[in-house]
Amino acid sequence: MMGNSSIINERTERTQWFLQDRFGMFIHWGLYAIPARGEWVQSVERISNEDYKTYFDEFDPIRYDPSAWARAAKQAGMKYAVLTAKHHDGFCLFDSALTDYKSTNTRARRDLVWEFLEAFRAEGLKVGLYYSLVDWHHEDYPAFRDNHHPMRDNENEKRNPETFSQYLSYMHGQVRELLTNYGKLDIMWFDFSYGEMVGEKWKATELMAMIRSLQPHIIVDNRLESGGEGGGSIYTNNPLSYSGDFASPEQIIPPHGVKDQDGNSIPWEANITLNNNWGYTAHDLQYKSITTVIRKLVECVSKNGNLLLNVGPNAMGEIPRDSLDILAGVGNWMAQNSASIYECGQADLSKPEWGRYTQKGNRLYAHIFEENIGSINLNGLAGRIKKARLLADGSEVFLNRPWNAILFMEDAFLSFAKPEALTYPLPDKRNTVVELELLE
Repeated sequence: MMGNSSIINERTERTQWFLQDRFGMFIHWGLYAIPARGEWVQSVERISNEDYKTYFDEFDPIRYDPSAWARAAKQAGMKYAVLTAKHHDGFCLFDSALTDYKSTNTRARRDLVWEFLEAFRAEGLKVGLYYSLVDWHHEDYPAFRDNHHPMRDNENEKRNPETFSQYLSYMHGQVRELLTNYGKLDIMWFDFSYGEMVGEKWKATELMAMIRSLQPHIIVDNRLESGGEGGGSIYTNNPLSYSGDFASPEQIIPPHGVKDQDGNSIPWEANITLNNNWGYTAHDLQYKSITTVIRKLVECVSKNGNLLLNVGPNAMGEIPRDSLDILAGVGNWMAQNSASIYECGQADLSKPEWGRYTQKGNRLYAHIFEENIGSINLNGLAGRIKKARLLADGSEVFLNRPWNAILFMEDAFLSFAKPEALTYPLPDKRNTVVELELLE
């Protein structure tokens, strides 16, 4: 078995690009876009496979244009994207030889995964596929008394535990198909482990060995394990072969980033929805603002993390207009300020009162969210700054020592105009970024 130090070293090598690109698009799409009540609708409403087949029979996303999706992602400043090849309902967006429950057998008659990969690669974006370990459609997946299966309360849906191995063969086989038939993938995003359905229940060591043999460069999330901090997890200094290359906190940005048991930062990615659901939900209009998305992206980077931001296309294959407008607004900011995101990470300074820092070498980026009274305080940076420029347009920002700052000799101060002691509005109320070139 591979030594733990080798696992960590190879993880570091594989994730180099990931820790530079910082911003990606998550796409949850499938049959559940038709009922439009979220991707868990089959489980929540306890819909049988027979009744759920209505959506399979209707599925025909005639306005699916993955090139438009790819352009939207690229213009937003995203560097990679992950699509749900198969979600928990078992429906496959790819032409699997192992099932008839796939997009090529719907009215669409299209391999939607293949089209997605081709379109995003054409825009120069890295590509990944989400694959659910869970499968509510497969006859050998546990149903009665499972924690999540739609038929968990139906005694007539008892499974013979001995046939679960047939599901594992199916699941491993589909992963092999994705890694064999669809060219180079950059990310394999598994979801999810729970209860007893964790680790070797999935034959995780065998699965990871197959993945590494087929595409050794690919990075994998940590959800073959439970996501806890127990022995052998990604959070320890003794990870297992299937512990993954990055942690995947969901709908939360960890207060202090993600670290191992010794306090060392490990690769991580916050996966966050634009509204409150992953799959298209017609009534969910609780969208995050452009400002919130920008600031949360900065927060992730300031803690050595990535942001994977989700969109849920509708049944016609369109990303909702509200989502596109937010992405365009984020892209407007990124077009001028992406140098403070890409290849950046946590700064060697504590969080400032007015916002956050990101850093790349001797370039320190001050992300200013709040207007100040008088000059803006740069705590502990007196004598350390060579020059300051507004990142958006390269204009000079003034370093100064206000007459009323005599008690703060260790701090530097900056102002956007003269006279420096006065109060000025932020040039960009969403997030004004000042690039500080530090003395080496």
